[in-house]
This record gives sequence, C-alpha cells and structure tokens, in this order.
Amino acid sequence: MRSIPITFCAAAAAALIAVPAPAALASPAAPAGDDDRRTGTVSVTPSTIAPGGKVELWVDVCGKGREATGNSDAFSSEAHFRPADDKGLFAEARIRDDAEPRSYDVWVTCKDGRSKATGTLTVIHHNRPSPAAPVKAGGGGTATLAERSTEAEGPGTRHAVIGLVLAAVAAVAVALRSSRRRRGPAGS
Repeated sequence: MRSIPITFCAAAAAALIAVPAPAALASPAAPAGDDDRRTGTVSVTPSTIAPGGKVELWVDVCGKGREATGNSDAFSSEAHFRPADDKGLFAEARIRDDAEPRSYDVWVTCKDGRSKATGTLTVIHHNRPSPAAPVKAGGGGTATLAERSTEAEGPGTRHAVIGLVLAAVAAVAVALRSSRRRRGPAGS
C-alpha cells in the first residue's frame, strides 16, 4: 500500500522539475533628475509575423505631443503615429518582404524630443506547404519530408532525465512491494 504515496511523490517531484521558473519582468523606469525625459515601451501586435505582414504599434509615453514616428530595420518605411482614443498613439507598419527571420528592435521618438519608447518584434518564415499528392513520376514532396525529419530531433536531455527519475522511483516502489510480499503477513 505504500507504493501509491511513493508514486504520487515521484509524480509531484517530476512536475516540479518540468515546470520552468518564471522570468522576472522589469519595466523601464523614468530617469531621475531635473529633465523631463520619459521612456516607455512599444506594444507590437502581433509580436511574431512573416515578411510582408502588417503590425499594429501602440505607445502611450508621448504625453501632450500626440505625434511620433517609429522605426525598425524590419519596417519597409517609417511608421507615423496618430492619436487613438485615450489609449495613446497608434500606427501600422509593414514588414519588409526581404526581412530575415530574427528579432528586431522597434523604437519610437515622440515629436517633443523628450520621450522615447522601445520594443521588439520577431520575423519568422513559414514553411512552404508540400504537395498533398505528389506526382508518381518523380521525387515529389520527398525532399521536403527529408528536411523536416532532420528538424524533428525528438526529446531532449530534460525529458531523458525526467524519464530516468520516474523509472527509478517505479523500480524502488516495485522492489519495496515485492519484499513485503516475500515476508508474508505478520504472525503466520
């Protein structure tokens, strides 16, 4: 009967190992001093996009200036912000067709010159779809399938360690249970 609590404890330990610790997020603070400079962040939606797509940019750090411009190496042209309700300033930006897949910085400069905001976006390339029914005369989609099989590497080190820990706990539970059965009931 003690194998159930041991198994439960092993499962709880494995769950604790598998859950990553949350990263602390720090927001940029305004610099102290006599100057009226402010910094903030740019909200980029969606934060992950393919080349040729459009992103929405939101910023609320510009205060009364109500005008700003945004730039990024991923943008095809400069983004011009305009007021949008009480949420701050809004702009749209188009991602260059030749943008490489990686993270890009986005920076916004308010017209007042005292306020700036930064953010990031990630450009990804989607895999081209393979044919649903390849032609029997040639290789068809087999080249694409071969590329995909090298990308899928299977479980990593973390999964192997968790599996070994669970296997060890199960082995101990089985050993304890079988040793109790060999002894038999007390007093017989």
